[in-house]
Amino acid sequence: MELISHIKENYSDRYFIINALLCLFGIALNMIGYFSTKAAGLDFIYLDTVGTVLMAAIGGIVPGIITGFMSNVLETLLSSADIYYGVVNIFIGLWTAWAVRRMKKITLVNVILYTVAAACIAGTLGTIFGWGIKGFYVEEHKLSLFHEPLGATIRELGSNISWDLADKFLTVAIVFVLFKLLSHSSLQKKYKLFTFWHLKKGSTYRLVECRKFSLRKKTAILLAAASLMVAVASMGIGFFLFRNAAVRQYRSFADGTTRLATHAIDPEKVDEFLQYGKAAEGYKETEKVLYDIKKSSPSIRYLYVYKIEEDGCHVVFDLDDGTDAGSAPGTVIEFDESFYPLLPKLLAGEPIDPIITDDTYGWLLTVYIPVYDSKGVCKCYVATDVAMDQIMADGYSFLMRQVIIFVGFFILILAIGQALAERSVIHPLNIMTTAASNFVYDSDRSRSESLERMKELDIATGDEVENLYHALATLCEDSLWYAADIQHKTETLSKMQNGLIMVLADIVESRDQNTGDHVRKTAAYVKVITDSMIKNGIYEDQLTEGFVSDVQNSAPLHDVGKIHVKDSILNKPGKLTDEEFAEMKSHTTAGMEILTKAIELVPESGYLEEARNLAYYHHERWDGKGYPTGLAGEAIPLSARIMAVADVFDALVSRRSYKEGFPFEKAISIIREGAGTQFDPKIAEAFLAAEETVKAVTKSFGEYR
Repeated sequence: MELISHIKENYSDRYFIINALLCLFGIALNMIGYFSTKAAGLDFIYLDTVGTVLMAAIGGIVPGIITGFMSNVLETLLSSADIYYGVVNIFIGLWTAWAVRRMKKITLVNVILYTVAAACIAGTLGTIFGWGIKGFYVEEHKLSLFHEPLGATIRELGSNISWDLADKFLTVAIVFVLFKLLSHSSLQKKYKLFTFWHLKKGSTYRLVECRKFSLRKKTAILLAAASLMVAVASMGIGFFLFRNAAVRQYRSFADGTTRLATHAIDPEKVDEFLQYGKAAEGYKETEKVLYDIKKSSPSIRYLYVYKIEEDGCHVVFDLDDGTDAGSAPGTVIEFDESFYPLLPKLLAGEPIDPIITDDTYGWLLTVYIPVYDSKGVCKCYVATDVAMDQIMADGYSFLMRQVIIFVGFFILILAIGQALAERSVIHPLNIMTTAASNFVYDSDRSRSESLERMKELDIATGDEVENLYHALATLCEDSLWYAADIQHKTETLSKMQNGLIMVLADIVESRDQNTGDHVRKTAAYVKVITDSMIKNGIYEDQLTEGFVSDVQNSAPLHDVGKIHVKDSILNKPGKLTDEEFAEMKSHTTAGMEILTKAIELVPESGYLEEARNLAYYHHERWDGKGYPTGLAGEAIPLSARIMAVADVFDALVSRRSYKEGFPFEKAISIIREGAGTQFDPKIAEAFLAAEETVKAVTKSFGEYR
């Protein structure tokens, strides 16, 4: 019932709404902390994880992650906060949930250790994500990752962790107060905060062991794999589109820059500039204008003016790029191989499309625009080179930002998806398995209670899991009635079996005029003995429920072999001769043979096995002086040792045609004297311990004297 009430509680829409509101409360705490520190002008104290730590401490992983990440999303929308740092908040939530679950007791040492670890996590991740956000950059025409030397980077990491220590100690102090207030509030006691995320696992609910992978692991793997595949595809497509867009943007920029530079070139003076160089009139003024254009953007690698001739590119202007000096006017530069296909157009003075090359001067996006004189003759080409390294640096920086954002959403989706799968699929399946495993069939009451527990689970997920639950409940109900019917038929068969055994025993006994109700009386004494043995813990490892039932039910067959003994011997009033006694003793062997044949017809019948033991060995003695085999001690089957006591006691107290029965006390003393010689001493002890019950049985058969 505890499990059922928890399930109904846990699946209530009211509790879902309450937990959602608590997450909003945690987000509000983060926002208050963040904007309060900004208003106070604090640069390195944020207090934007108060709600994250509180929700993770109370509710676990999922509320902590939701609160942490969504807080940063809101901060980004409402201020200049960077969404990439939301991943740091997620890891703080994860660390808090993990740490709190493993704290057996909240002590000052535990709190300090937690806070230091949280500061290290936040400071380290913040620094790493900062590097990712800054991204790659181009230095001396080479792509690089780190803007600063390693020493400066380490100092930055140490500084971030130091400030995070201060921030996290303040955060923990605030959370400690709020946690105490919330834990003792009537809200917590009334609504059991965050039961939506905490599924009960206790004595009434157990995790079911799986042969290979549990559904929980498979769900996590599938969610992770699906998220990763979508992320890789999305980031790959995003990177490709970003690069293409960047190339188009740079191409448009290079085209505009080149066209601007063409306006600075006087086509009528190009030949003069080639002949006289910097000494030509107007050369330096034009060169200055071109430098101003080049300096307008750091993206421009080279800006130059060439006159294309058959023998190569004749330099008109070639501006220094800050690293390499430009070529002097009139210098002839050989064509790069990548321009060979374009030579016919260049020599004809025709426009060409922008081209991306990776030749002598590196990986470049080049735009060539012809400059014509008043007669329409191409005098030169103005060219602008934009470094593709910069485009790739921007692309890698964009990719790093995508990765950082993905990490946050990946953890968020995985946690929420796994929690919902746990609630909607895994948990219902486990409680169904537990209820089915605990189904009890041993009595009408147990079966009814088990079925009622199954029905009261009332799983209502609205999907295939609910269908499975209803099918299982129906199956259990049908099984209950089938089991009840089988039990009823089994009981009927057992009664018929016992009745047939008693009829057979009566047939045998009716031939012996001396024994009276011997089989019934010995059966009653066998029951008294076995009950006493169970009560006193005698041979408790052998006295199983099945063994006791078999011995008690088969006891009436112990003298079945007498059917082969002559009536004259069975009913002789006087003492038997040696020959007659030898035939009388043969009833043990005859009984064994009869029951052996019965066992062949009815294999795997435990009560017949014990009946054969009783029939064959019930006249054996503990000291080995009995018959027919002379077995001694525990070599004699236990059932036969029990029957030996019952059989002798009944023979002692019963009247016979040739004798009067012994007084009860005398018979008891004979049994006591025979313990350890004729009888198993432990069984004799059990018989004597039940003396009052034995007396009652003796009186019920009219044999008490």
